[in-house]
Amino acid sequence: MGEVDPVANWIITPETEKGPLVTVGTSSDRIFSPKGRQAVYATFAKGFPQYRLGPYVGISYSGWEKRFILPFGANLALAPQWDLLGMNDGRNTHVLLTYKMEKASITAMLVKMRYPGVSLGFSF
Repeated sequence: MGEVDPVANWIITPETEKGPLVTVGTSSDRIFSPKGRQAVYATFAKGFPQYRLGPYVGISYSGWEKRFILPFGANLALAPQWDLLGMNDGRNTHVLLTYKMEKASITAMLVKMRYPGVSLGFSF
């Protein structure tokens, strides 16, 4: 059977011209972690529109491994509707290519740089 895990995020500080976005949250632990394992994290992100680049770095406590890990990555705006995200979750590297629409998005993933996947997102 599937798994349902809580996901919660809180923006502590929105991004400003000089300062980064700071968020804290919880979600299921990393891709491929056992069922029922949660992570808590803080993330710092800063966009650089002149370069179409949005890097981030975080610190996460892994409920699976019972230790802190350091996820990081960067989003590159390829075109108004296309983003490319390279990321490392603290253990594994993944690449995501997203096509954005007004109320939906579709993402092609290469998980651990070898497992293909697709994700659909909707907003209301």
